[in-house]
Amino acid sequence: MVVDGAGVVVRWSRRAREIWLRPDSEAVGRVALALVAPGAGNSGDGAPGHRAEPGSGPLVIHDVGGNPVDLRVQVVPLSGGALAWGVFEAGDGAAPAGTRTAVFDILRANTREAFFVLDPGLRVLSVNEAACALCGVAADKVLDRPVGDVCRPSRPQEFEGVLRGALTDGTSVTDHTVRLAPLDGSSPERFANVSVFPLEDSRGVVVSMTEVTEYLRSVRRLEALGSVRERVGRSLDVVTTCQELVDALVPGFADIAVVEVVDAVVRGEDPPLSPLGREVPLRRAAFRIEGAAHGAQAHPVGDVRAVPSPTPYSQVLGDLKPRAVTLDGGTPWLDADPERARAIRASGARVLLTTPLTLRGAVLGLLSLYRVRPHDAFDDNDLTVAGELAAHTALSLDNARRYTREHTIAAALQRHLLPPEPPSQTAVEFAPLHVPADAGAGTWYDAFGLPGARTALAIGEVSGSGIDAATTMGQLRTVIHSLAALDLDPDELLARLDDAVVRLAQERSALPASDPLRRQPLRASCVYAVHDPLQETCVMASAGHPAPVVAHPGGVVHVPQIPTGPLLGSRDGPPFATASVPVRDGSVLALRSTSFPAPEGPDHDPADPLRVALTRLDRPLGDIRDDVLYRLRDTAGRRDVLLLLARTRAFPPDQVATWSLDFAPTAAATARHHAQERLRTWRVGEETAFATELIVSELVTNALRYGAPPIRLRLVMDSTLTCEVDDAGWAAPRLRHARTADEGGRGLFICAQMSRNWGIRYSAQGKTIWTEQTLS
Repeated sequence: MVVDGAGVVVRWSRRAREIWLRPDSEAVGRVALALVAPGAGNSGDGAPGHRAEPGSGPLVIHDVGGNPVDLRVQVVPLSGGALAWGVFEAGDGAAPAGTRTAVFDILRANTREAFFVLDPGLRVLSVNEAACALCGVAADKVLDRPVGDVCRPSRPQEFEGVLRGALTDGTSVTDHTVRLAPLDGSSPERFANVSVFPLEDSRGVVVSMTEVTEYLRSVRRLEALGSVRERVGRSLDVVTTCQELVDALVPGFADIAVVEVVDAVVRGEDPPLSPLGREVPLRRAAFRIEGAAHGAQAHPVGDVRAVPSPTPYSQVLGDLKPRAVTLDGGTPWLDADPERARAIRASGARVLLTTPLTLRGAVLGLLSLYRVRPHDAFDDNDLTVAGELAAHTALSLDNARRYTREHTIAAALQRHLLPPEPPSQTAVEFAPLHVPADAGAGTWYDAFGLPGARTALAIGEVSGSGIDAATTMGQLRTVIHSLAALDLDPDELLARLDDAVVRLAQERSALPASDPLRRQPLRASCVYAVHDPLQETCVMASAGHPAPVVAHPGGVVHVPQIPTGPLLGSRDGPPFATASVPVRDGSVLALRSTSFPAPEGPDHDPADPLRVALTRLDRPLGDIRDDVLYRLRDTAGRRDVLLLLARTRAFPPDQVATWSLDFAPTAAATARHHAQERLRTWRVGEETAFATELIVSELVTNALRYGAPPIRLRLVMDSTLTCEVDDAGWAAPRLRHARTADEGGRGLFICAQMSRNWGIRYSAQGKTIWTEQTLS
């Protein structure tokens, strides 16, 4: 019990009720000795009498059964700083001899913290003013009550378990966070930092509590900001950025997060200016909820619809000011959006914070955060933090939008610059495969016919990405076509292409210093191959690019060893060189980009999807291409994946005619006779036949005059008519415009006028002069 200076009982404990069988109503306010020792009197100094001097020996009192009860008296503090006499049962763990020293030492060392002295039953023996203020109770209403009833923790069993664990084990517990119920029904929930110190011989515990509500809320805000700054913006995809945002905020800052983005922003278009029109559609880009709540999502991710009005969402998109609102049954605006109202009720959400995602007055989207726990409301500081993280997210979304727009333009440019699926030639059938990546647009392939039933195949990549890489790729394709028209060998063509890349790099280095493209080096790789069905060979050269894969009809798949020259534009390494690979009828050539997943392993490597698919050539080429695609794994990356499959076919022998001519003046007439008969067999029109006879006569005459034996004439009937004259000479003829008095010099000029194209091709045996004519 506790007795004031007049000896009157001011507190009556549970143990006192057990000893003297008197309730609080009969004890509090009466003289203590009249209750415990009737007739004992008073010492006259205001303290209990009958050897009740503080610190003296035990005062022997009897309970209602006549049994002696040893009591001990000591000073205890009351609220307001007053002191009183505490009467404890001597030898009872509720009043250890060292309690006074332990308790008051702690109180003096930590005057700002709330302290509770508890008995082994976790009932309050003593408190300070800070404890009463923390719990919102009066000091005279605390003693002898269970500490859980006084503090009102949100999880009482967990709190009591911590206290009993310290009491049982005799081990102190420090910095344990406890959630406390609000002081009234409308206040936010509170948090306290609890430390528990057991007393000697398990006679009780001292509990120190410090409210850390605002500190923990500040930590939660800072963690949310740090998480958003660290995790949001790592991707250049609008939808992925939205998902990064909800993952960063749930479950730390909110229990539910929804991000809705203006649908035009997802496609990379410019966002609309505020206020956002009521009919502007928003796409639900990301959603996350802590735990599982069936039916807690109003609309699925990917759903596109306008925000209903009037609601807090439409208000935020109108004035661009974040709002925190309470969600209860009397919220009238929920009637404007029944689906969202149903989802809110299903999730148990109690408060909503919604903030716009804006940048420079343009609206990119809307962020909505919900909290489910009771009394966990959003305050003004949360609104400020939500605005900051929304600003960071809006900037990341705008970066992703700009990238999406540039990528869309670059992809469209690449589609227009890349050739459509190459039409199959008489001797080659094509099947290209293109797997676009998130970036790229600098990868290309090409295939086109050459004179003499030959076919050119090329594949390459340009460094960099985006529009600049796409335009450079288009320039290189144009250069290749121009050089191929000169009938250059693959190694010589790559050397001239390298010169073009060097010039483009010089132009790039001359850009203004503020242009970021100036700091990007220009490099490119390329493989150029020429298939000759009449010779059944494929001559190829490489500039820092993987060699093509060759599959033969017998099931053999291999990568030919061709010299790999330096990257285009690097100006270092050995010169370009060619390699001739035998290619029979029915073989398949596979030209691939550097990003194509084709490991350099043994033949028939099961990890190589290309080689496995090429082991079965008894299928349509399109099926082989699809087989390769289905076997690809993890092809997503920053570069396009390109594959060009080309199946060779035998050239029809009746569409080729070859004659060896004598090195004599009659050779021209003989050649005209052979050509006339063959053209008649091929049913070539008279106008074309006349031009061909004239071309044959001029080319043979030129070989007789300036070349060396042997001389050979060949006519090739394909989509065009090719006329070729071979001789062993090395002198290169030159097209001249003869003057009126000149007797020669008109031969090649006439050939050029009568044909669509003409050129010279050199070989180890000499040279070939050819012309190409269009057939009606």
